[in-house]
Amino acid sequence: MNYYRYKSSFSVQHNQELQRHYLDLKDQEETHKTHFFEGRYENIYINKGRIPNLPVVLSEALTFALKTLNSQEPLKAGFWFNEMHFGDQTISHTHDEDDELLSGVYYINVPSKSGDLVLGNTALDDVVYLTPQAGEFIFFAPDLMHGVMKSRSQEMRLSIGMNFGPA
Repeated sequence: MNYYRYKSSFSVQHNQELQRHYLDLKDQEETHKTHFFEGRYENIYINKGRIPNLPVVLSEALTFALKTLNSQEPLKAGFWFNEMHFGDQTISHTHDEDDELLSGVYYINVPSKSGDLVLGNTALDDVVYLTPQAGEFIFFAPDLMHGVMKSRSQEMRLSIGMNFGPA
């Protein structure tokens, strides 16, 4: 099972600013929310122009995506925020419903015990558990089953999910 981990060049302050802007915008009328499961929206879409340093994250993500795919072809990135609190989890799913070539996630805030990323099929016992860190990107194939274990943290976990496809 292939996955790729990259450490971002961003500072803790950069992630704190991302989180602050997210918190200011997440409940605004123009913010779009989808995938309502177990009492929460898993996908929260905010216009990237509303968060000043978000384009920098997406640019670095595109650089790592090209490296991961070993490609020079231009890519586009779709993205969404995922906010988790105590007891929240993300059910296993894939992202292979469109033209995705690669999926990934960037971690803004990852408190202790906030849930491992689970890659693979638990029913087949073919699974990897990854404990992410703030400031880290993790990339994987869009058809790879993945989810997040239940959070046991009292603090908010915040990440940015991404899909990459042909530009």
